Amino acid sequence: MMLDTSRLGAWGDLPFFDNEFKDIQNLLASEERNILPPADRVFAALEAAEPDDVRVVLLGQDPYPTAGHANGLCFSVNATVRPLPRSLSNIFKEMRSDLGEVPPHGDLSDWSKQGVLMLNAALTVPEGVIGGHLKIGWRTLAEQVLHRLNDRPRAFILWGQKAQALGRVAKNPEHFKLESAHPSPMSARRGFFGSHPFSRVNAWLTQRGEPAIAWT
Repeated sequence: MMLDTSRLGAWGDLPFFDNEFKDIQNLLASEERNILPPADRVFAALEAAEPDDVRVVLLGQDPYPTAGHANGLCFSVNATVRPLPRSLSNIFKEMRSDLGEVPPHGDLSDWSKQGVLMLNAALTVPEGVIGGHLKIGWRTLAEQVLHRLNDRPRAFILWGQKAQALGRVAKNPEHFKLESAHPSPMSARRGFFGSHPFSRVNAWLTQRGEPAIAWT
């Protein structure tokens, strides 16, 4: 797998791409396993919005390890995927409770077009191996992205302890950080359900005079 960085815009100036990325690219090029998502979707989250366009940050762990699911945006899947992954199904349950409706499918690309950065801590995963690329260097990119976003207040949706730990890089005291349990079946009932993340983020945005996110 060879990755194209030509569509990264201002993100391409991050030190990661002059340093750690070379080793990651060499590792991916030598991988004999199928790597997800497809090469042209690995940087989809960053390609969808320049730093100045980001209003909300949603952090995930790594792409879905099932072929045909991952599309480069955390928690999102390709529109044809049925049934939805269990975490995404729980996200939709909470959204229906919070907003009264849900998107027509699991492809959440419309969120990214509205300034929601849907970033995984690792941008690739070997097919069938959950967390298989969490330790190859991608986290440095995620940390640099969050550091870049400290220049002005933004909303952060941090589901689960791992996202919350990564979210500590976002140090601007005016950020709005919404923390709750992860939507996975193992933890959703420990504080994710009933957390109303979508309406709370929209309330914060509108209080600042910004348009709400059309989540559904």
